[in-house]
Amino acid sequence: MSGSIRFERDAGDARIARIRIAHPGKLGAISVAMWRSLRDIAACLDAMTPALHAVIVCGEDGDFAAGADIAEFPGFRFAPDTLRDYHEGVIAPALHALRATDVPLIAQIEGACVGGGLEIAACCDLRIGQPDARLGAPVAKLGFPMAPDELAVVLAAFGRAGAAELLLEAGLLDAAGALQRGLLHRLADDAAAEAWATAQRVAQNPASVARANKRTLRQLLAGGPTEPERAAHFGYAASATHREGVTAFLERRAPLSRDESQ
Repeated sequence: MSGSIRFERDAGDARIARIRIAHPGKLGAISVAMWRSLRDIAACLDAMTPALHAVIVCGEDGDFAAGADIAEFPGFRFAPDTLRDYHEGVIAPALHALRATDVPLIAQIEGACVGGGLEIAACCDLRIGQPDARLGAPVAKLGFPMAPDELAVVLAAFGRAGAAELLLEAGLLDAAGALQRGLLHRLADDAAAEAWATAQRVAQNPASVARANKRTLRQLLAGGPTEPERAAHFGYAASATHREGVTAFLERRAPLSRDESQ
């Protein structure tokens, strides 16, 4: 059975959605078609209506994603041009689209979160692990290094020390070890329930504020913000959300509405 990447709104709260990684019998291994589907979905998140406040990225059948689908490798890995196109024309655009979205992403990590799966998790803002989670990037055991664009994602999320340990030792970390090293933000016996509760907490605040914070974090990590980005940042001054938030605080009441995206 072929794999798939599916997008779905939460049945109980339309502000929350899920991106589901599924490849039955392959621990969620990600095929070329799945990478392209992930890119297309991620690129649409910011513009969706009603506005998304949070998206949970998760696997199915007990695993997050066990990396790329190695069964496809003989078709392109052994020539430099096709190998580079796979990494820079297939995988990197999907990861870039995830990192570029302003919608908060929450990784719900169960079972295997390896290779490409770890790279997807690294694109998420918050990572919730279940005790059975195991994380790593053992690509050296397959005889190749991590591609530069993918390593940039891992480096940004886990730092040089974390990235070096993952790549040079080429092992897998259990959930406790991943938490200790900062690969996970927290552990939960039921990662799905905790991921949903986390999404609910994120959704209690205005979507515009969460998105602005994500943009600023991204700009700072890239050496910015630039002067135009700084000017745009303070554009919220006259917004209804800003005015209502401050007014409600001064009047000692809850804001009238938090469901907006501008």
